[in-house]
Amino acid sequence: MKTYGILRVILAAVTLAALSCPVSAEILKIVVDDTIQPISEEYIARGIAEAARRNDEAVLIEINTPGGLVDSTRQIIEHITASTVPVIIYVTPGGARAASAGFFILESADIAAMAPGTNTGAAHPVILGGGKMDDVMKEKLENDAAALMRSVASRRGRDVEVAESTVRQSKSFTDQEALKQHLIDYVASNESDLLKQIDGKTFKRFNGQEVTLKVAAQPISLFNMTLKERILAYLMDPNVAFLILAIGALSLYIEFNHPGAVIPGTVGVVFILVAAFALNLLPTRFAALVLILGAFALFAAEAKFASHGVLTIGGIALLTLGGLLLVDAPIPEMRVHLATALAISVPLGLITAFLMSIALKARRNKVVTGEQGLVGETGVAQTALMPQGKVFVHGELWDAVASSPLPVGQLVVVRRIDGLTLQVDPLAAVAPPPTAMMTS
Repeated sequence: MKTYGILRVILAAVTLAALSCPVSAEILKIVVDDTIQPISEEYIARGIAEAARRNDEAVLIEINTPGGLVDSTRQIIEHITASTVPVIIYVTPGGARAASAGFFILESADIAAMAPGTNTGAAHPVILGGGKMDDVMKEKLENDAAALMRSVASRRGRDVEVAESTVRQSKSFTDQEALKQHLIDYVASNESDLLKQIDGKTFKRFNGQEVTLKVAAQPISLFNMTLKERILAYLMDPNVAFLILAIGALSLYIEFNHPGAVIPGTVGVVFILVAAFALNLLPTRFAALVLILGAFALFAAEAKFASHGVLTIGGIALLTLGGLLLVDAPIPEMRVHLATALAISVPLGLITAFLMSIALKARRNKVVTGEQGLVGETGVAQTALMPQGKVFVHGELWDAVASSPLPVGQLVVVRRIDGLTLQVDPLAAVAPPPTAMMTS
């Protein structure tokens, strides 16, 4: 009986341990339809970690990307090669691509596949900003990228020489060409077709372990981005970041010209901080910010010096150039487009120059309200000023003191205000008003 009790305890402990371990036979699906940057890297890393936690059968990453940043690409490759769960990369749908950085990620997968009508390759390194590289820098970048490609392709059993040609010669391949050149493992029309082709096949993982997948009948669980990742992914669009920065700058501009408005200042601070956060994640050329500040300086100068639009045009040109150079990315998709820069710069330039001209004109105009608004105004003596009496100015009756005795009906001009008493002088060379006016 004692032995039986001990066995029952052991059995319960084993059962509890088994139940505490996550067991799943699902396939975790990650969709990357964007450039390769820190947010996409975070999303993929989180998905792979979740699949390992749930003990999923495989991770399916559907990708469509023009490329992206080298650092983010290397980190994604590290996550894929270190994953305890097999990773399948599938370029889809038809017309999609895994170009540049996307090709590196495709080659790093345990299983690489493409849909009909897709393409991949063109993995030649590009210097940030698209500028011309000197021979030494070009050779360094090519050799570094080529070494990474050889390392990944050889461990995955793919054609190293052909894979390296995408780096050295910027070659690209269709789905069928990639399959024939042993750059990918399968061409599949859809997910179901792909999983049927993979099912029961044995392949070697990055660590040399052989694995056989049973995925044909497994359910697919879509792994979504968090709200934070979706917002940041949207902000990582350089065109959006530039627009937010421009709106923030315009709002602060309005606040400086209308102190105490509060709302423009608040909006400006919030938008500029959000833009700064997004630009911090992007390869930003901060010298472009100097061009943007210079543009606003020219807008302000236009209103002050009235150059008939010359300074405004210069400001628009500087703002456009600053926008185009703001994000120093290796691919066009990660830079501010010319159409976006012009669509923001031209209206913003016209608006800021208009607002500044209104503000300066308002400051130059004579004050027409309050005590200062009465100085220099004309009125009429309602009583004889001997030298004190009453005068009618701006529709109101005022106590007044004249510099010399004045008769009733005499036109006077206000020279000074002393409390509630006006200091007036006679208005010379002006005929007295009609009787009706004097008695009004």
